[in-house]
Amino acid sequence: MHRFRIGENAATAPRCGAAEGGNQLFPALGDGGYDMARYGLTLHGVPEANYLKGAAVITARATQDLSRFDLDLSGLWVRGATVQGAKARYAREKDELLVTPAKPLNHGDTFTTVVTYDGTPRTVEDDDGSVEGWIETDDGSTALGQPSGSMTWFPGNHHPSDKATYDITVTVPKAYDVVGNGELIEEIAEEGKGGAVTRHWRTEEPMATYLANISVGHFEIDRGRTADGLPVHIATDPDEAENAEEVKRLIPGIVGWANGRFGPYPFSSTGAIVDHLPDLGYALETQTRPYFDEAPDEALLVHELAHQWFGNSVTPREWKDIWLNEGLATYAEWLWEEAHGGRTAGEVFEEFYDGTDPESEGIWSFPPAAPPGAGRVSDPPVYGRGAMAVHKVREAVGDQRFFGILRTWTREHRHGNADTGQFIALCESRSGKELTDLFDVWLHEKGKPPRTR
Repeated sequence: MHRFRIGENAATAPRCGAAEGGNQLFPALGDGGYDMARYGLTLHGVPEANYLKGAAVITARATQDLSRFDLDLSGLWVRGATVQGAKARYAREKDELLVTPAKPLNHGDTFTTVVTYDGTPRTVEDDDGSVEGWIETDDGSTALGQPSGSMTWFPGNHHPSDKATYDITVTVPKAYDVVGNGELIEEIAEEGKGGAVTRHWRTEEPMATYLANISVGHFEIDRGRTADGLPVHIATDPDEAENAEEVKRLIPGIVGWANGRFGPYPFSSTGAIVDHLPDLGYALETQTRPYFDEAPDEALLVHELAHQWFGNSVTPREWKDIWLNEGLATYAEWLWEEAHGGRTAGEVFEEFYDGTDPESEGIWSFPPAAPPGAGRVSDPPVYGRGAMAVHKVREAVGDQRFFGILRTWTREHRHGNADTGQFIALCESRSGKELTDLFDVWLHEKGKPPRTR
């Protein structure tokens, strides 16, 4: 279905761009030949038919000479493509759209590509059995992208290292709400029965494609502010409204607490989308407004909000470094519990080590910094043993230096990308300690470390 559906045969297309974005676990994703700057997505949706019509205006800078470049796109029918206003040739090869500009691009050129497309967006089943991409709900749809699902609804460079800003404009029948990342810039409703409504969402802080979201459905919208004046925007499916009352109370407090631990909140607003999709089985840290398939408990809310610092603002260079997202967000849960009358982080560590904590099952199956395959990037070692590595750093350097390290990490890599080596280097430079053995044991060695280590 996806191979060479429209345009030229891929075998005839000359190429100067990098075939991949340097991704070990997902080698087909991304093109290293350019840097994305901005996505402008104009979408028209028909929820009842699960139909989507889109135009993507993509601004990027060539990082090498390009006679051709790739965009990740899964499913959907491409109806046309231009580069710098001139008609471009294009072809489909599996989940890639191969674009050949009328004139080659030079290293350093900033260029604009426009792709028009339509069709029924796909839901993707991952290697671990979970689903992502464009997912139908009982009253609409949601778009979830970790690790690659965003390519089911817009073409792009779907690699975590290539972040960009976004304008997403969505038109749907006026009975539906549309919630997205960032700020609602404009809302225009057509007059008359059967009219449509258009909502324009803007994200000015750089965002990886896997964190982009639009959720269409019927939502109760609550707007407020934190004690520091940060806007809070919460969208709740009416079926979850009663169970989600605590979410409205907790979010401002969690964000305020995290500001003190991790540094200033990195985005222009916060909030949540609490949908009614309990068979999904997971939540996702979509930027500024994490997505929940049902009303979350307190620990899960802490975890996804902590990701706004660890994962969303500071994003891994590659998926093998995802423990930096999940280990630090899991440790935020431990810190929250410690600060609010529950177990200390040290006690949680011991229960994970002994296997008595219900979340500890499977944490020794592989080292957290070395997921053995694409289907394992969300497995327990990445979360639980990743958090244990963070706790070992805290024990080694002391609380004052430890929290200084976290705040420095989020400040120095704010809205950027970073990797495990940089985190280790920061821990050592800020503490003045040699921590190679600690990280080797907790991040890289196979099996359960002896208690003395």
